Amino acid sequence: MRTSISLIVLLALLFCGTTAAAQSKSLESVTIRTSAVCDMCVTTIESNVIYEKGVKKVKVDLDKSIIAVDYDPRKTTPDAIRTAITKLGYYADDLPGDPKAFADLPACCQKEGCGKKVE
Repeated sequence: MRTSISLIVLLALLFCGTTAAAQSKSLESVTIRTSAVCDMCVTTIESNVIYEKGVKKVKVDLDKSIIAVDYDPRKTTPDAIRTAITKLGYYADDLPGDPKAFADLPACCQKEGCGKKVE
């Protein structure tokens, strides 16, 4: 009896470990051009987009004007991620930022032109 319980527990742990490894391999990445230009933009984008369903990692590169996002394709899509970024007031590829959200951005972001179209 004790052996069968141990065997069941061992198999369950093995299955859970394999499932976790398979899930981590199923992540995809997307790079989105953005209008972010300052450290406050980085903070706003990274601290909000990470909470979108399925998003696992967000990194803003100001020098290249891009946002790199690792996400679970079973839970979200690149279009949904772009929409989340535009709802913060920033351009996401060719999608313009929400005007109301842009008006709520910190003054430094508005003065630097974070809402301008990405060239």
